[in-house]
Amino acid sequence: MDLDREIIKQVSVLSNFEDEALDRLIQLVDEREFARDEVILQQDEPGDALYVILSGRVKVVLYGEDGKEVILSTLREGDFFGEMALIDGGPRSASVVALEESKLIRLLRQSFMDFLRETPEMALRILETMSQRLRMADGKIGSLALMDVYGRVARALREIATQEGIQAGSNVVVEKRPTHAELAAMIGTSRETVSRVLGDFVRSSFVTLDGKRIILHNEFLTAEAGGPPVTD
Repeated sequence: MDLDREIIKQVSVLSNFEDEALDRLIQLVDEREFARDEVILQQDEPGDALYVILSGRVKVVLYGEDGKEVILSTLREGDFFGEMALIDGGPRSASVVALEESKLIRLLRQSFMDFLRETPEMALRILETMSQRLRMADGKIGSLALMDVYGRVARALREIATQEGIQAGSNVVVEKRPTHAELAAMIGTSRETVSRVLGDFVRSSFVTLDGKRIILHNEFLTAEAGGPPVTD
């Protein structure tokens, strides 16, 4: 396959590996491409592979019986997913859908297990990432229980700024802001409510919406975790 070490080294969980380990990994993986809105993994199906994102973005989602979507997380270049089902042998805990055209590499279960045995550092990095995700999940659960909708929107925007933002003076710019519907699915509310909250944030000069970009101002970024106050 047309995949070299330099591409692999851009993936955070694989960076700084010895060339010998990377060459071994390249022999074990295959490359997959997915169109926007294409389902990559389906909730409850058997877990047979680990995926690493080379380019693009995906969302990890749950669907209710009424078809309502809850976005658990958004993953991007350098992230991986699918490891839980490989480790515990259970079914997929959520679905994964491409948010844009995405290129991934896939490591099948047996190859994954073999590579972990040969490369303990990989196992440690996966455990580290899983721990970080559990901490984020705990925070999200807490925000749903304890914060009002302004605080939940603010928390989601700050997390996105941490993951994707570009520093611009005292502000942070996110080039591809989530849609109102995506934000609503992240925090368990309606698109109309998100639109109202963002409108209040804009009027209060906490954020600026600029096409597909969102600019988070310093006052917004440094406000209390419950969200900045909204002025009339």
